[in-house]
Amino acid sequence: MRETTSEPRVRLYTTPWCPYCLNAKRLLERDGIAFVDHDVSVRPELRREIANATRWRTVPMIFVDDQFIGGYTELAAFRERGGLTQLGLTA
Repeated sequence: MRETTSEPRVRLYTTPWCPYCLNAKRLLERDGIAFVDHDVSVRPELRREIANATRWRTVPMIFVDDQFIGGYTELAAFRERGGLTQLGLTA
């Protein structure tokens, strides 16, 4: 991953057994994007809180710069449209 002096701009809320969660992490790692991963399987109250705020019930729940992106499919589409590059997260 790319070295950074500040907190990662990408946050994921995942479970360890979710294939979409694994794919989201692989996508970010492949692009060298630092992220913070929160395992909501051990913090169900956090998952409920985010689900209530975003109206998103499934994992992963992905945020970039505190903006909710969606899940893996939405992250992949955002990347394809150049959104990660426009935010300066990829070269």
